[in-house]
Amino acid sequence: MSDSPAARLQVLFEGHRLTPTQRRIAHCMVRRAADAPFLSSVELAELAGVSQPSVTRFAVALGFDGYPALRRHLRDVAPAESSAKALANEYQQAVEAEIENLRHLAGLLADPAPVERAGRLLAASRPLPVLGLRAAASQAYGFSYFAAKVHPDVRLLDEGGTMLADRVDAAVRAGATALLCFALPRHPREVVDTLANARAAGLTVVTVADSAFAPVAAHSDLLLPAAVGTGLAFDTACAPMLLGRVLLEAMCDGLPDAQARLEEFDVRAAERGLFVE
Repeated sequence: MSDSPAARLQVLFEGHRLTPTQRRIAHCMVRRAADAPFLSSVELAELAGVSQPSVTRFAVALGFDGYPALRRHLRDVAPAESSAKALANEYQQAVEAEIENLRHLAGLLADPAPVERAGRLLAASRPLPVLGLRAAASQAYGFSYFAAKVHPDVRLLDEGGTMLADRVDAAVRAGATALLCFALPRHPREVVDTLANARAAGLTVVTVADSAFAPVAAHSDLLLPAAVGTGLAFDTACAPMLLGRVLLEAMCDGLPDAQARLEEFDVRAAERGLFVE
């Protein structure tokens, strides 16, 4: 398991029954893992959009006497940064942070059972709706593009609006049993509402999110976390993209004709001169 700041926070939060407000604070701390040991309770409350007393109650829920005790604990377990990292410019720091996110993902994948279960669920769903709005739209599109080469019916849901619920309902009527969602910050309320409606309609929701404490967690049957980088003006999402490809591999394992479909595509692509070799 990676020893990244985000990984250590995930371990700290595991096993605790947190309220929605406390999950929001936990999610904020995971996103700001490198800064968390140095944030005051007021600063953390402002970042998470909660009250300062909520931060204190959150620390107590984790077993600490108060927030100062939690912050001291985080400082005690934080590794000292190497001089090389301290001298790195902001672009290098962003790359280093993404490398840490990938290491954390590799640690999570040491137990392949959740991804293997997700692959079976996605392979069995006919059709397979894939949801991703705003920042997550490109992740949903990338997954759907490759999934369509091996899955007989993939339906991309990358546009919000009043038609979104209709398209989910249509997928259910057509026989869908599962929905795959990519959920990245900032999390659109529409995604949360859509997942709630999808589960109410009987779909099993598999979600790739930036944190196990993301707002979509409460409406997901199986959540697979992959952290995003927050060091640049806009978040970077190397780990969620890679996790999407891992899910594709797991789904292919659940599709006995996947290899035949790929070979058929290659033959047709060659006949049409589709690619420049």
